[in-house]
Amino acid sequence: MDIQRIGDTLDIQAVLHTYCRAVDTRDWKLYRSLFTADAVLDYRSAPFGRSGPRDEIVDWLRESMAVLPMTQHFVTNIEADIDGDTATVRAQFYNPMQFPGFAELSFCGGYYHHSMVRTAAGWQSRALREDNVWFANNPLTGT
Repeated sequence: MDIQRIGDTLDIQAVLHTYCRAVDTRDWKLYRSLFTADAVLDYRSAPFGRSGPRDEIVDWLRESMAVLPMTQHFVTNIEADIDGDTATVRAQFYNPMQFPGFAELSFCGGYYHHSMVRTAAGWQSRALREDNVWFANNPLTGT
């Protein structure tokens, strides 16, 4: 592996780590900066999830996550297939969270699929698809 590929891999991993921090701290300006202006984000696999353009999804996340007292996203097993200035990225996620009025935590996990591109600002995602594989103790659905 050459030094460019190592650097690109680390930069892509940093984007995913920053994604987790941005969501959990509700830093929507930081979150928005991780995606190209024309990015499409697809969260439809999550209960009550949506898909759409970056700014529309940021507004939806801001509103829907404001009611959650706590979320903590973990991302791991990041695989990046880098081809010049583009990359296809797959990573696993694990997300404990708390719903308002419930003492017990809820948990979900699955995969993030990103189509990334190198920009003047560094690596950014131009498409995200969340593949929510499981959800435990979800008070919204009773499962």
